[in-house]
Amino acid sequence: MENRRMIIIITFLCLLLPEFNAVANVQSGVTTEPITPAFFIFGDSLIDNGNNNYLFSGAKANYYPYGIDVGGPSGRFSNGLTVVDYGARYLGLPLIPPYFSITSFGKHILRGINYASAAAGILEDTGRHYGQRTTLSGQISQFQETLALKLAPLFESQDAINQYLAKAVFLVDIGGNDYLNNYLQPERYDSSRLYSPESYADLLRDTLTAQVTRLYNLGARKFVLAGSGPLGCIPVYLSRSSDGNCMQNVNNLIIAYNNRLIEMKNTLNNSLPGSLFVYQNTYDLVNDMVHNPSTYGFTTSNKACCGNGKNGGELTCLPLQAPCPERDHYLFWDSFHPTQAANAIIARRGYSQYATDCTPISIYQLAQL
Repeated sequence: MENRRMIIIITFLCLLLPEFNAVANVQSGVTTEPITPAFFIFGDSLIDNGNNNYLFSGAKANYYPYGIDVGGPSGRFSNGLTVVDYGARYLGLPLIPPYFSITSFGKHILRGINYASAAAGILEDTGRHYGQRTTLSGQISQFQETLALKLAPLFESQDAINQYLAKAVFLVDIGGNDYLNNYLQPERYDSSRLYSPESYADLLRDTLTAQVTRLYNLGARKFVLAGSGPLGCIPVYLSRSSDGNCMQNVNNLIIAYNNRLIEMKNTLNNSLPGSLFVYQNTYDLVNDMVHNPSTYGFTTSNKACCGNGKNGGELTCLPLQAPCPERDHYLFWDSFHPTQAANAIIARRGYSQYATDCTPISIYQLAQL
């Protein structure tokens, strides 16, 4: 009973002040001075830091053992910090509050807001079987509301707001659910019957282009487009594989989507005056982690630290389930999401002064412009 009461108290505190859960224990290369005024984050469960806690959704991570290594559950789908938590530190910023948090008011928002929502996709239909989630279009509408009602009163003029937005970094990390929770679920969605893999990738690119252009029209100028990782190698698919190897048919879908993102980055850099788009290549890095785990300090890359199934990855963590004890040695935390240790590596390779996985420049360099 005492343990249950403690878990409830921790969870309540996490819902109110999620940044209290995270530690600033990031690796070398972190700056202590902001190199960008703000970091605005749009995406899905990979970077949701508590927004779905406030929704009637089946996609939540507001219970133990999520957050086990940072003081308790906050809504992050990990044992600890996410890529954008580490990313914010590399940019010299505090942890960015979720849109629905009480900390996303007043001067707190001058450093940015996280709008990411678990189960969200580029397409409105994606993830509907989970219940409430904020789609990318909805997240952009939330940013528009933030801009009009919360940010505007903090500036003396429209020119001042424009300059602030032009220097801020806007990250869009989404698209995986449009496959996991749409195209690859023919029993629930018609998309795989209506579109070939190539035409579906085109649909995602065209829809995302319109959504990102909307952000540009609201004042955003510096963008990061994060590619999707090799979904065919995550535990939920490894558990279904007859030979235990990555499902290449799933990875081929993601490769097609990522290729469209690279095309989109090039097109928008040429067509939207004053903008700069950076592509973050997470696919190659995570793929290498899967196949060469020891290079990155991992011993296990084919099973989830927390979850069930023959390969330890058919389900996400169940409430109060005991995870693996050596979490830093696992690439995957649950059936879909990386561990904190993996997130730290992905962030260093994209956000630090020594980043190698972004084109045409690193996110750190983008923030400095």
